[in-house]
Amino acid sequence: MTGKTAKPVTITQYLAALPKDRRDAIQAVRKVIRANLDPKLKEVIQYGAIGYVVPHSVYSAGYHCDPKQPLPFAGIASQKNHMSIHLFCIYTAEDEQRRFRDAWVKSGKRLDMGKSCARFRKIEDVPLDVVGKTVKRITAKKFIAAYEAALAESSRPARKKTSKNKATTRKAATRTVGRTPRKQKTAARPKRG
Repeated sequence: MTGKTAKPVTITQYLAALPKDRRDAIQAVRKVIRANLDPKLKEVIQYGAIGYVVPHSVYSAGYHCDPKQPLPFAGIASQKNHMSIHLFCIYTAEDEQRRFRDAWVKSGKRLDMGKSCARFRKIEDVPLDVVGKTVKRITAKKFIAAYEAALAESSRPARKKTSKNKATTRKAATRTVGRTPRKQKTAARPKRG
């Protein structure tokens, strides 16, 4: 890696570019993830950080947002104001999200999390056992099934809302049939004078 703006192409480069305290924290999370990761998943550099992916050899379709990319499963990143654990593996499964959040909170550690990204400032803020159990529980097969189900759900056309009272709906429809739309207000004309 040359220069401060070059993106790392290896995990060694990524780690070497971090300050020691962040490197130690990222390595601790990395160790737990690797110890519990389904062997079908691979560790890579993805999107400029350490990523865990379902390789094309296991899931040939790749990531729907960019099929050239393998399907993201998880990731660890050091960002400007925090470090983060990205768990895309729970993004597509609400029951897994809830289970992860409940276990983290039950550990007594403060949780700063979006839909699937847990942010932390120091390793002491992370219940590593919760991260490990989550990663172990979600196999490549289970994740792919949840991911495909979420994709199928998002591609379905939205269902029309139906009124419980059809008579009210019919009355409202007959009142508007034949009406001409209201004219839009226009800017006031200047007075002649």
